[in-house]
Amino acid sequence: MISSAMVNPIRLGSTLLLAAFGGLLAMATPARAELRVCNETANLVSVALGYRAERGWMSEGWWQAPPGDCRTLYQGDLQRRFYYLYAVDDIGGGAWDGQVFMCTRDETFTIFGVEDCLARGYERTGFFEIDTQNRTDWTLQLTESAGAPSIVGPDLGENLEDPAFLVDPDEPLTPDSMDTQ
Repeated sequence: MISSAMVNPIRLGSTLLLAAFGGLLAMATPARAELRVCNETANLVSVALGYRAERGWMSEGWWQAPPGDCRTLYQGDLQRRFYYLYAVDDIGGGAWDGQVFMCTRDETFTIFGVEDCLARGYERTGFFEIDTQNRTDWTLQLTESAGAPSIVGPDLGENLEDPAFLVDPDEPLTPDSMDTQ
């Protein structure tokens, strides 16, 4: 028979063990890593993503972000320094685009390769480059500045409206150099 004087230390010990186990679980939860785009405009925005996957260049679309909402385009640690985006204002028109050409289409798509887009039945679309600076997590905001689209990086002060199209030294070929159109 267990006396009540012994039950309290057992309960206290069990409670402490559960609290310690819960604390370990909370610490073991991996940090969230992803590439996100937030729509800070007044209109619905559709976004396409391009990047160099294991099989080569790949473009995917479309993610739709309502005003004031964010969409995760790539979940997990970012494996590459450079990603490429194309976004279009579905209501007001206009686009966030660039000079790196990849294949897209009007419907939902996953397209491998950036060459011969038109010959393969796709559209040839200019994406802008995102330099994640080798971070594992990156959030980008699509904004309007004086009625024109602009882009703000994760530090909010970084205006990427006129992004420099840097060449990743680890990736000697760019979509431009691979595109034969």
